[in-house]
Amino acid sequence: MKRADLTEKILDIKRDKGFTWKHICEQIGGMSPVMITGALLGHHKLTKPQAAAAAKLFGLSKSEQSLLNEVPMRGAGNAMPPSDPLIYRFYELVLINGPAWKALIEEEFGDGIMSAIDFDMVMERLADPKGDRVKITMSGKFLPFKYYGATGNAQAYGYKEE
Repeated sequence: MKRADLTEKILDIKRDKGFTWKHICEQIGGMSPVMITGALLGHHKLTKPQAAAAAKLFGLSKSEQSLLNEVPMRGAGNAMPPSDPLIYRFYELVLINGPAWKALIEEEFGDGIMSAIDFDMVMERLADPKGDRVKITMSGKFLPFKYYGATGNAQAYGYKEE
């Protein structure tokens, strides 16, 4: 079975049983709902205990359970730029605001990146009389650029001139 086939099977079962992502994430537990949902959609892996909980919830075979614990090909099958309007808005946020985010992060932290691996994300619904708002908080570890082979007065990590 291919990972995409398992994703479709999980989505069919979710639909047939009337499960919500909130219910599914509560049953599997152990990490962020974003990570669990992403894993079931084929872009992350579940731990062995989580894969077992998912297999029980969805009535999956042992091989399907094992597949949920394998490292996936993240982002596979996603067109760029994305065509789904909601996902495209995130892409648009990066296109428009990315250069400013980069400049501000580099000014504050130096040369490096924000990790998408050592990373947390929380999504919240904020009530607003003009229409509810989506609040997404992202927190990623700063990873300084390593100046490999640096000698003399060249800085080894994330050089930031004071």
